[in-house]
Amino acid sequence: MTRVKICGVTNLDDARQAVQAGADALGFIFVENTPRFVTPEQVRPIVRALPPFVTPVGVFWDHPVGHVKAVVEACRLRAIQLHGDEKPEDWQDAPVPVIKTIKLPPATTIEGLPEYKIGERIGALYWQKAAAAILFDSDARWSEGETREPIEWRAIRLMGAMRPGEGRLAIVLSGGLTPDNVARAV
Repeated sequence: MTRVKICGVTNLDDARQAVQAGADALGFIFVENTPRFVTPEQVRPIVRALPPFVTPVGVFWDHPVGHVKAVVEACRLRAIQLHGDEKPEDWQDAPVPVIKTIKLPPATTIEGLPEYKIGERIGALYWQKAAAAILFDSDARWSEGETREPIEWRAIRLMGAMRPGEGRLAIVLSGGLTPDNVARAV
């Protein structure tokens, strides 16, 4: 199943346009000192105005669990996306589903995957009990308006992120997706 999440929503008009264009989920970035940072006070009315089947997702980077839980409750978020060096054991009892980001270099291939990146990939396995999904993203820093080089999506398909005996973790693609390449990626 393919779903679309538009990330970096900062106002109600943009949220409505994204939903009208077919977005299934909207991402709200609660990471201070980033171009699309929002506060719970800004997000709360946007979430209240969303149709019932659009999922509001809070994006966090190394925030304390208590802070994230408070924002989830204040904004009625239905999922959280973690981009930092969070520990899976801290998130096993998260109040909503967790999407954990694993960063990969652009154009990664299985054959050429550096050893330290294999370790990072295995890190995804540590999240099996705490995460509902793994988001594979480019390890390039966020830059406002700059298109990132795509990661090698075929490698992710081959990697598979399995939950032994429980089926697959949901896999989310990010980093360098454009209207020209998204069909090939999925």
